[in-house]
Amino acid sequence: MANAVIEYEAKILDVAPQELARIIIDKAGSKVTLTVKEIVSDDIGGAQETEITVSDFDTTNTLLGKLGYRAKAYQENQRQSFLLDGAQLEIDSWPHIPPYLEIEASGKAEVLRVAELLGYSEDQLTGKNTTKIYADYGIDLKSITDLRFTE
Repeated sequence: MANAVIEYEAKILDVAPQELARIIIDKAGSKVTLTVKEIVSDDIGGAQETEITVSDFDTTNTLLGKLGYRAKAYQENQRQSFLLDGAQLEIDSWPHIPPYLEIEASGKAEVLRVAELLGYSEDQLTGKNTTKIYADYGIDLKSITDLRFTE
């Protein structure tokens, strides 16, 4: 069984995706993942994540249903993935809110260092999860059972 790992990540809200993409080295490929994320706090190291790559969203969803799991909501997002100086960078776009950049690295100091390389300071970073980011925009994500880019 896979072990959960502490996830050292921070987000920078309301970014310009095209401008960021120009200064980050692109990571090729796309993948579908199944992730269980346990949020302990809003700190940079405040989440534990267990993730596995799966070959197909619909088949994985069917398998989970056969194991007795039921979806509480459907949520779409779009993600651009990059590698920069040893850190994983994700530009996440979600319906109804501005895009944000997520920086994930081997430790808090590395997250801060890579943020600085991109021109951001520690006070511009947040460890908030997506539900709390939606709340900042006045949207109760927990009450939305179907979140799509086109409705």
